[in-house]
Amino acid sequence: MPRAMNNVAAHRRHKKILKKAKGNFGGRAKLYRTAVETVQKGMVYAYRDRKNKKRTFRALWIVRISAAAKLYGMNYSTFIHGLKTQNIDLNRKTLAEMAATDMPAFEKLATLAKAE
Repeated sequence: MPRAMNNVAAHRRHKKILKKAKGNFGGRAKLYRTAVETVQKGMVYAYRDRKNKKRTFRALWIVRISAAAKLYGMNYSTFIHGLKTQNIDLNRKTLAEMAATDMPAFEKLATLAKAE
């Protein structure tokens, strides 16, 4: 009786991994065993960095808001505190966008925050 092989499924599995490993250097893109390691590590990085991306963007928004608030003579924490006391509920992403593109509107917010 002939030996049963798993050629079709194995070939499909190898193709799937090698397709994900495209763009890597040398054997990492060509050899199955090293490609598996590379792809697994890459997926770990991707999972981790989806979380870190949120952190990084929040930090960027805070830096932008802080720089714009300094133009109106206050630091970031007093600006945010002033907005909270005035019951102005805007998230940091929106505030950073206003600071970058719409300075007259941000100036109004800054004067409201100062009049706390």
